[in-house]
Amino acid sequence: MSNLFINQFSEFILIHVIVFLEGLLVLKLNWKVNYTRKINHFFVFFSPYLLKTIFPFEETLYSQIIIALVGLSTLMIYLKPIRENIKIVTIMFAAFDRPEDRPHTLKWLFTQYLVTYIVAVPLWLLFDRLGHTEAIPIIILINAIGDGLAEPVGIRWGKHKYKVKALFTKTTYTRSLEGSACVFFVSFFAIAAYYNSFTPYQLIAAFIAVPIVSTLAEAKSPHTWDSPFIFLFTGISLLLIYQI
Repeated sequence: MSNLFINQFSEFILIHVIVFLEGLLVLKLNWKVNYTRKINHFFVFFSPYLLKTIFPFEETLYSQIIIALVGLSTLMIYLKPIRENIKIVTIMFAAFDRPEDRPHTLKWLFTQYLVTYIVAVPLWLLFDRLGHTEAIPIIILINAIGDGLAEPVGIRWGKHKYKVKALFTKTTYTRSLEGSACVFFVSFFAIAAYYNSFTPYQLIAAFIAVPIVSTLAEAKSPHTWDSPFIFLFTGISLLLIYQI
C-alpha cells in the first residue's frame, strides 16, 4: 500500500514539473498551447507505466479509485483564486489553457477526466474478469498516441476541416480529417502490438472494427472530450470482439 502512495506522489511531482516547464515554453518562447497540451497528454498516460516499474503496486479496484481521486484532486490547484495568486500555478496553467477554450478550460478538463475514469474503471474490471487486461493498454495507446497526435497534425497539415460542438457553449470548433487519421492508423499499430492476445478471427475483426470505431469516437466527441468517448466505444468494440 505504501508503494501506491509513493507512486502517486512521484507522479504528482513529475507531471507538475513537466507542466511547469511547458508553461515556461508558452510564456517565454511563445510555443503554441496546442502543442504543450499534447506533450502533457502523452506524459499523463505513459508516466504511470514508467513509475510503476520503479514503485510497483497491486492493481485492485481500491488502487484504481485512489488513482482516480488523486488525478482529479490535483486539478483543484488550478482553480481561479489559486492560479491568479500563485505565480508557479499561473505558469503551469498556461501550459494547457488554450485561448479558444476560455472560460471553459478547467471545466472541460475536469469533466473529461472525471468521465474518463467513470468509463475506464468499470472497463478495467470487465477486462480483468475476462482475462483480457491487455485491452486497457490498447485503448490507452490509441487515446494517448492517436488522439495525442491528432491536434498537432491537424494544425500543421490539416486541410480538410470539419466542425464539432462543445459542452456548455454554442461555439463550434474545428478538427481535420488528417488529424483524425492519426487515430485510425495508431489503432492498427495498437492492435498489432497485442496480436497474440487475439484468436485469428478476433484479430481480423479487431483490425477491421477498432480503427473505424476509435476514429469515429474521436471525430464525433465534443471538443476536449475525446478520451471518454474513445475509452467507451473502443472498449465496447473490444468486449464484443472477445466474444467471437
